[in-house]
Order: sequence, then C-alpha cells, then structure tokens
Amino acid sequence: MRHSNLTDITAFLAVAREGSFTRAAAQLGVSQSALSQTVRNLEARLGVRLLARTTRKVSPTEAGDRLIQSVGPRLEEVEAELDALTALRDKPAGTVRIAAGDLAAESILWPVIERLLPVYPDITIEIVIDNGLTDIVAERLDAGVRLGEQVAKDMVAVRIGPDVRMAVVGTPSYFARHAKPVTPQDLTGHNCINIRLPTARSLYAWEFEKAGRALKVRVEGQLVFNTATMALKAALAGAGLAFVPEDRARSHIASGELKRVLMDWCPSFAGFHLYYPSRRQPTPAFVVVANGLRQRD
Repeated sequence: MRHSNLTDITAFLAVAREGSFTRAAAQLGVSQSALSQTVRNLEARLGVRLLARTTRKVSPTEAGDRLIQSVGPRLEEVEAELDALTALRDKPAGTVRIAAGDLAAESILWPVIERLLPVYPDITIEIVIDNGLTDIVAERLDAGVRLGEQVAKDMVAVRIGPDVRMAVVGTPSYFARHAKPVTPQDLTGHNCINIRLPTARSLYAWEFEKAGRALKVRVEGQLVFNTATMALKAALAGAGLAFVPEDRARSHIASGELKRVLMDWCPSFAGFHLYYPSRRQPTPAFVVVANGLRQRD
C-alpha cells in the first residue's frame, strides 16, 4: 500500500469515528479544508463515495462501512504495536485509559493508582467513569472493569476484586413505619429506591436467589438514580429501601444508621475483573497497572 493511501485512510477513519470533519481535524491537527480534500482524494482514487455529507452530520456509506470494518481494526493493531515499541524505555511510560463504574473506580482502582503514580512518574492513568457496558474497543480504551458475569467471552479477563454481595437496607425510622420484608415479593409494598442502568431502557429489577431459586423483583418508589452512591444517600435520609453493594453499606449497618433485611436472599457473585482485547499487545505501562491491580491484596 502506498503511504498516501495509508494516510488518507487514517484521515477517513477519524472523520467516520467522530462523525464530523471539524472534530476530526482538531484531533489530527490539520485544517478542516485540508482534511475534506484528503477524503475526497481517497474517494476519487477508489471510485466510490465513502461518506454521506449533510449540513448536520457526516456518516459512512455502505462502502465506507466496509472499509471501516475491514481496515480499521488492522490499523488499530498497528498503532497499538507502535505504541508498545515506543514505550520500551528504562521505565514504563505512556497513557493507560480504563473505563470503570464509580464503585470499582473508588474501591478497586484508586488504591492501586495512588500507590503506583509516585513509583512510575512517566505513566499517566485516565479513568473514565461509566456505569454502562462500555465498548472499550470502539472508545479506544486500553481496558475496562466489570463484574465477572458481564465480561465478554472474547476478552482477556483478570480477577482484581473479591466476590460481591448486594444488601437491601433502610433506616430504623423507615422500618418503624413499615413492616420488614420477609421475602423479596414483599418489596412490592415498599417505597424502594430504583436504579436505572445507562444501557437499559427499563429500571433495574432487583435480583435475589435462595436454595437454587432465583427471583427478579421490579420494585416501585418515588426516587430513581443511575448510581448506587445516590441510592445509598437517599436510603440514609429515610427515603426508602435501597439495593446496594454490601461494601458500600457495611459501615452504616455497623453504626446502626441502616438496618439490613433479606440477607438470606442475597448470595455473593463474581467480583470485579479487568478486561481487555486478547489480540492487542499490552504496553509496558499497561502491564504495570494490570500487575498492580492483580496483586492488590
């Protein structure tokens, strides 16, 4: 492949990824007019339209989609290999980008990062807080952190946290006004604090299991959040019952601020895992971070 073709394809992929000549030009450090001409030259050489342009947006044509699917991943692999080579120094250097939910970022990632940064001053770590199921390949991230049961099968997964258990909690004042639920079905008569996951169109159904019997209960209440942090705050204020990770509520339960119910219906499940594409060559900086997370205990 001629060098001009490789450069022009890289420019096209940037426009397709950003959906905008303006944003892609800023990312590549060139003018919008120069970038537009580069893409037009590529289209002329190939004899097909790669981008459909309107006044509001830019989107790939069928031919453009085919080029993205066939060539895009290969160029990303080349870029990753070059990054790995340039990072081979006496001390690991470079940027490591990881997507994680707020709980994993706070309880799993931060304690390790706090310890690593002074030892490796040439490493930069970017944490993208995202409670949804982020596509780390599409977002050009190095890795993500998810619960074990949520990791895709085509990813390398490394366990970095203990098993997780959920807890149904409420304040003593709340239970003074409402009878404690004995079974998960009893929750339908309570003011429950709902969670809406970013990737779901509906509210999260609380999941329970006992003696091999699994139940999902769709609860109702006056409050809906998209993080467990706010659900816990609302529960502490007496606004209703919350379904949160046990670790988040443990200190409040121990102090008596919160009471726990349905313990026998809340088994533990696979904890947090670091995951990343199996075909990508990890950089030395990423290896340092991954090893630190693996050895956190």
